[in-house]
Amino acid sequence: MKKITTTALVLATFFVFAQQKNKSQAHSFSTKGKTVAVYTTAESTNLRLSKTDNLTFSELAQPNERQICVFVNPDKTFQSFMGIGGAITDASAEVFAKLSKEKQEELLNAYYSTEKGIGYNLIRTTIHSSDFSSASYTYIDEGDTALKTFSIEHDRKYRIPLIKKAIAAAGGKMTVYATPWSPPAFMKSNKDMLKGGTLLPEFFQTWATYYTKFVKAYEKEGIPIWGISAENEPMAVQTWESCVYTAEAERDFVKNYLGPTMKKEGLGDKKIIAWDHNRDLMVQRANIIFSDPEASKYIWGMGFHWYETWAGGDPMFENVARVHEAYPDKNLMFTEGCVEKFDSKNYQLWANGERYGTSMIHDFNNGTVGWTDWNILLDENGGPNHVGNFCFAPVHADTKTGELIYTPSYYYIGHFSKFIKPEAKRVSTAVSRSSLLSTSFLNKDGKMITVVMNQSDATVIYNLCVGTQATQITILPNSIQTLVY
Repeated sequence: MKKITTTALVLATFFVFAQQKNKSQAHSFSTKGKTVAVYTTAESTNLRLSKTDNLTFSELAQPNERQICVFVNPDKTFQSFMGIGGAITDASAEVFAKLSKEKQEELLNAYYSTEKGIGYNLIRTTIHSSDFSSASYTYIDEGDTALKTFSIEHDRKYRIPLIKKAIAAAGGKMTVYATPWSPPAFMKSNKDMLKGGTLLPEFFQTWATYYTKFVKAYEKEGIPIWGISAENEPMAVQTWESCVYTAEAERDFVKNYLGPTMKKEGLGDKKIIAWDHNRDLMVQRANIIFSDPEASKYIWGMGFHWYETWAGGDPMFENVARVHEAYPDKNLMFTEGCVEKFDSKNYQLWANGERYGTSMIHDFNNGTVGWTDWNILLDENGGPNHVGNFCFAPVHADTKTGELIYTPSYYYIGHFSKFIKPEAKRVSTAVSRSSLLSTSFLNKDGKMITVVMNQSDATVIYNLCVGTQATQITILPNSIQTLVY
């Protein structure tokens, strides 16, 4: 009897395993019968997210050394994709309000429609003012330690209406998160919202409660808040709104005040993002905060920016990978980047777009789940900005003529955001020449999306290789392609 039971168990186990294997094989990616749609944006051409080819696969068992290849392995998948978007700041909202109704609709479609535009699904916004506001302000009267005067009335004029329109243009669903640049002046060591300073200990609880009031007020307006970050750029003493937190200070504020207060106020499901600053110091910040279980339990992941190049070096993409390797259970999100030092002569400077493409490919390949640009819209001066920190946006409005100006950055971002869908899985991708960069994602509908960027001044002919199947593709100099198959 025992022998029969054992045999039955073995057979049953084999049957279940076979079913799982067949199920896995049934859902595995195949190039059989598929064509490759190629979309291209290229310098010195009129190609802007333009469909340029439709190709088929053929056998290529072993490429030789002279054949340039992009290798995609669908059997090796990594993080789930959350989304791509941009920040709706006071500056963006104020400029938007100056546009004609027709241009407003054009901008909304350009960013948030998947059919007419590039399909943004993330919004970052600010908790009261940042440098990209016309002036500094908070949601309370100065000195109101009890927060009795808390009101988001300021935001109802420009910012809240734009966020609502963006959500509607995206089909009614959008991931919105918010960040403070500085506590009110009376809560800080330097008694100023600008120029750094630190949060005074006697206001830790008051400031933590302030976040919860913001979240509840926005949600009462019909704007769901997915999450918050503890502080924007906590190691920078800026001429604009800023507040300094050491790694230990941020850890303790989240552990003892922000996390518990969010939970106590019924907002424990909201995500908390740590750091929200450049790649240079992100490893140290992760080590301090994530190694503390009591702080770490409140934190969804780490946000990072790309401005570490201020010191004259190259972008430190490898630090993103180091954090991901050390803390794989924590999420990584690019929370801000823009091209600094606005100059209208450089609206169409191609390098600005390439900066986006390079960063997005490296960041995704290093484990990033979401990518958020800075201002979605600025005026012909790179503002408004109340401290003169004028920058580029992917789209500018000339408020004198009423026209919208689309920069290369808009199209480079679109090569990712238009095609890669939420919950897509990143897929192993490698290139055989340093002139090319590439990343791939498999959408839930079974479509593979491979983005290829040509950093060189030469036309490159390469093979897109999936297993032993390949198709030959030409990519123009200084261009980016999205392959859909």
